[in-house]
Amino acid sequence: MAGENTARLIYLVLLLAAIGGYVLLANRRQIGQMAQQAAIWLMIIVGLAAAWQLWSDTQNSARMQQMAIIDPESGQIEVPRAWDGHYYLTVAINGVPLRFLVDTGATEVVLSAKDARAAGFSPAKLNYYGQARTANGVVRTAPIRLERVELAGHVETNMSAWVNEGEMETSLLGMTYLSRFARIEITRDRMILSR
Repeated sequence: MAGENTARLIYLVLLLAAIGGYVLLANRRQIGQMAQQAAIWLMIIVGLAAAWQLWSDTQNSARMQQMAIIDPESGQIEVPRAWDGHYYLTVAINGVPLRFLVDTGATEVVLSAKDARAAGFSPAKLNYYGQARTANGVVRTAPIRLERVELAGHVETNMSAWVNEGEMETSLLGMTYLSRFARIEITRDRMILSR
């Protein structure tokens, strides 16, 4: 595999050298103008790369700023809507804080393979005998037991959950957990969970 990549790289370098040599020879009387145009294109490419990086940083910062407001007296949790229109909560699973998409359409709590690994499970050793129908088709799932689930000082123990064998960006906080709240309310750009 490394040999193929090296051969491709050598081929590309030789091809670029041949094309570059031809362009230089064909326009040898206009070298100054070519250098100026190359500098302009280089600045355009650098500007686009900087704009892309700034956009990525802005998206990450928006995700980080989306924080739940917790009222310890009433046990009410107010979750602002994220830039993508969804609601997210950070829940500690077995002592590890994990980011969940709050999904009232999901029956179960479903962990991505990455989050399951972070919480102390080995996805490769799980028994994927369950199935879930998702927007992307049918995926295999494996049952697990979460020793400790903590959100806003409230702790649940020995809770059932599933690990999704397919690709998932974010774990899902489904109704098996959300039904432990007395009320779930969505008002404008806020989701309010009340105990």
